[in-house]
Amino acid sequence: MRAIIQRVSEASVSIGGQVRGAIQIGLVVLLAVEEADTPEDIEWLSGKIVRLRIFPDDNGVMNRSAQEVGGDVLLISQFTLFASTKKGNRPSYTRAARPEIAIPLYDAFSRRLTEGLGKAVRTGEFGADMKVSLVNDGPVTIVIDSKNRE
Repeated sequence: MRAIIQRVSEASVSIGGQVRGAIQIGLVVLLAVEEADTPEDIEWLSGKIVRLRIFPDDNGVMNRSAQEVGGDVLLISQFTLFASTKKGNRPSYTRAARPEIAIPLYDAFSRRLTEGLGKAVRTGEFGADMKVSLVNDGPVTIVIDSKNRE
């Protein structure tokens, strides 16, 4: 699994002109699933995101997690995070899992993130044409890959 995590002051996702999910202070998580992903990847990555200390403490130091500040999470599926641009100019997405594999893992990830955060995670819709709006706070943007453990 590969995730891009952005600390936000607000964010929303719309599908067909209708807001599907919206948050205030928290994280936008763009998530890609590959066929080799397992429940262990879900557990490790969701735990890392919930405990990631990227919110300021009273001294302005990034020392608090979304869980500690009561932040929300907006989770968006994004298979293009596994794009390969090695050959030519048209990206290849062969590393991204097919929907029959990716959807159950994405859903399990969402449930595990909800459990770890202690409140419902907002989501887009897997495979939909989504419009994501956000105000990146900081800006703070972090890329994490569950296979590299970084």
